[in-house]
Amino acid sequence: MSLDEEIKRARKTVVTDGYDMSIGEVVNLYKNEELVIDPVFQRLFRWDDERKTRFIESLILGIPVPPIFVYQSEDGVWELVDGLQRISTVLQLTGDLRGDRSEELGPLVLNGTRFLPSLNGRRWEPSDEGAEDGLGRALQLEIKRARLRVEILKSDSDDTAKFELFQRLNTGGAGLTEQEVRNSMAVSLNRDFYDWLISRSEDQDFKTCTNQTERALESQIGVELALRFFAFRGIPYQPGLDVHEYLDGALLQMATGNAFDYESEESAFNRTFQFLADALGSDAFKRWNGNSFTGKFLMSVFEVTTKGVSENIDAIEGLGDQRNAFIVAKCKALWDNEVFAQNSGGGVRGTTRLSRLLPMAVNFFAP
Repeated sequence: MSLDEEIKRARKTVVTDGYDMSIGEVVNLYKNEELVIDPVFQRLFRWDDERKTRFIESLILGIPVPPIFVYQSEDGVWELVDGLQRISTVLQLTGDLRGDRSEELGPLVLNGTRFLPSLNGRRWEPSDEGAEDGLGRALQLEIKRARLRVEILKSDSDDTAKFELFQRLNTGGAGLTEQEVRNSMAVSLNRDFYDWLISRSEDQDFKTCTNQTERALESQIGVELALRFFAFRGIPYQPGLDVHEYLDGALLQMATGNAFDYESEESAFNRTFQFLADALGSDAFKRWNGNSFTGKFLMSVFEVTTKGVSENIDAIEGLGDQRNAFIVAKCKALWDNEVFAQNSGGGVRGTTRLSRLLPMAVNFFAP
């Protein structure tokens, strides 16, 4: 297929429209449930008050702001794909933001800015009767009448177009990790798959083995590790492919395909991390220094160990009382394996590591 043919084919997968709307119209769409912000997206609302204030200042002063992107479902309802920080800021200011986050955030109290120092302490409505900290009706109307460009991805678009759009707009953006982008789109692609994946990441044996920090939990690293587990088991890694590109494709394939066996994959996941937790606990994915398992979680150890154990799970279970001793011995011996030693160091690219370590994992952990 020529480049021109590829371009024509790709363009057919995206059907778009767009026009300008007032902030007041956008707020009303949200209040009438004609614009939907999934609660999962709300978890990613991270602007501090300074950034929120600067956005509101832009609306007041008429400074152009980036467009928001929505996906229009077959029933005409818009689902917010990109623009969470901007729309949530407006909704928090006006007091219309719903959900747990609205109670956690409370009213938006603005800061002073270089151009508008008198914004300091102002809010949509006065804090008390007679207080002079409200914006006032005239300024409220100016904000409501401010214009915002809305780009619309129509339901006629290819099923994966929404994922591609959100990923390209958000990957590398402020505050979002690669996995948070994937999580957000998994909700849109297949909510049941998303819920199932989240449940796996909350398994107690899995959490014990991966020994995640609070920061890792907040940035959804556990969900990425669970995704890696299922991806490595069922979707061959193409050598040279960027690791996150691989995980993006794996998520799409698992969430939208019909071949993914939830029951058997969940069983393999539960048994793998139960066995590892019983044998090594929080030391499961740490370095063996000859005397003890020590240091921090190592991705290379996670990849080889979970791939190897899960693919040999029945045989390992058949070891009975010798199961724990076998797993511990293998995890120690891994550090004497030449292939692992050459491809697990800090200077090894992820693409090289995966292409060389995943193939050796199954035979290495075979009883």
